[in-house]
Amino acid sequence: MLGTAGYSRIPLARAADEFALTTVLLFIAVTIIGVLSGAIITGLTLAPAGRRSGGHMNPAVTVGLWLMDAFPGRSVPPYVLAQLAGSVAGTGLARLMWGHAALSLVGNGAVRPATTWQPESVFVAEAGSLTLLILVVGFFLARRGHARLLPQVIGLFVGLVIAFLGTLSGGSVNPARQLGPAALSGHTTYLWIYLVAPIVGSGSRGLGPPAAHPAAPHA
Repeated sequence: MLGTAGYSRIPLARAADEFALTTVLLFIAVTIIGVLSGAIITGLTLAPAGRRSGGHMNPAVTVGLWLMDAFPGRSVPPYVLAQLAGSVAGTGLARLMWGHAALSLVGNGAVRPATTWQPESVFVAEAGSLTLLILVVGFFLARRGHARLLPQVIGLFVGLVIAFLGTLSGGSVNPARQLGPAALSGHTTYLWIYLVAPIVGSGSRGLGPPAAHPAAPHA
């Protein structure tokens, strides 16, 4: 997961994997909302498609890995586009299966901050969570013996973010997690924060240890 093995040969095929993974993630996310997302992310990352593409499913993670020199820059645009497209596709698939009326009760799975939280607080929480995630990823990538644990660690991290921030900032920490649900539900007031803040938070390359070797842990 998360390395560069094989990316240089067929980046578009790997982007297709990211589309499929993010589609599944968003389909499940708008159907089962909560801390189970952490377990879902771990499972998808360990699935065959996740092992091939690295299982990012998050534009901020892709950008963060690129900034850590652990992911090729030319693969960033197709990955990000695939992830965002997968967000819309997964949400649309859930709507087709469960019906607009049923999903409208939960805003198509779109996250929203507590009414007491101001936009700047939401921005800081989303960006800060991604910064911590990138630091964790960098720490494990810098230690080859620990890199194989990343799927479980990231799943646990995301689950904790949802548990602690879900009712406060929304706990999205993933532009792809929010785009499809927000676009289809019309809850776009804070959408720009959920799209921009994680990317800003991913630019923490200089705060953590660089990856000692960019090879994929599953390779």
